[in-house]
Amino acid sequence: MTDVYSFQPLMVRRPYRIEYIHSYGEVSQFFLGLKEQKLYASRCPRCGATWLPPRRDCGKCGAKCNWFEAPTEGKIHTYSVLHFAGEAFLNDLPFVLVYVEFPGIDTVFLSRLVGVKPEDIVIGMPVKARFKRLVEWNANDVYFVPA
Repeated sequence: MTDVYSFQPLMVRRPYRIEYIHSYGEVSQFFLGLKEQKLYASRCPRCGATWLPPRRDCGKCGAKCNWFEAPTEGKIHTYSVLHFAGEAFLNDLPFVLVYVEFPGIDTVFLSRLVGVKPEDIVIGMPVKARFKRLVEWNANDVYFVPA
């Protein structure tokens, strides 16, 4: 501990809790869709680019995008086996993160893959989305399993 002006400062430990309101704004439809067990993506009406996760505005031309229901089946683009994680996932270590490619979508979607051993995963493996029954209103409400 550092001396401040030649004296020891008084330090008192107190619990601190804060609650805040988080808004998903104009991409709220994606999270509402997870409760309906649907994936919603966005498409640019000007250049045709498709985005999942969705975007309000096109990253290519800047036009405002429109919503559409995306497929829930795709294939593994790439994956990573995680042996370290944040507090929420410590009990799940190791776990697998995958980037999923979907037909008709220009981007890949990052999510968890469950129900398969890491040594059995292959690039191009077909996967399908599964949704938590009790949503927590975050991206972990959807995960993937082998198709």
